[in-house]
Amino acid sequence: MTAKLRTRQSGLADITYGENVLVVEPCNLYGCTLGDEVFVGPFVEIQKNVTVGARSKIQSHSFLCEYVTLGEECFVGHGVMFANDRFQSGAPDADPANWGHTHIGNRVSIGSGATILPVRICDGAVIGAGAVVTRDITRKGIYAGNPARLLRELP
Repeated sequence: MTAKLRTRQSGLADITYGENVLVVEPCNLYGCTLGDEVFVGPFVEIQKNVTVGARSKIQSHSFLCEYVTLGEECFVGHGVMFANDRFQSGAPDADPANWGHTHIGNRVSIGSGATILPVRICDGAVIGAGAVVTRDITRKGIYAGNPARLLRELP
């Protein structure tokens, strides 16, 4: 029996986008929506059912999984990972109906290497480099650590 290899070329497919969007290739974007003046750096993957708000910037090597909503004027640093599977059964769950949704407010900055689980982050929050966000962030402030904790509030 000969094994069959299936492939899918990376690239851009089924994207809705606004004006003056810049995507630096190579990237893998499919089934997503990008607002006006969005920047996407190289080696980024944005999956289906993701919305990126106007004037947001996503730096290289970041991964936005299905069901992420990123607000307007956000900054996502290099190598930021979003996750939507909570591993509630102790193993990966292949059923998208069980995956969490992530909502990032407007003017949120996320430092390089951060990991964002299915949470809500309020407008104006700053997430430090390498932070792991495991719970909703409801107060504007600077958060860092694993799990991410409030370091100080912002006006």
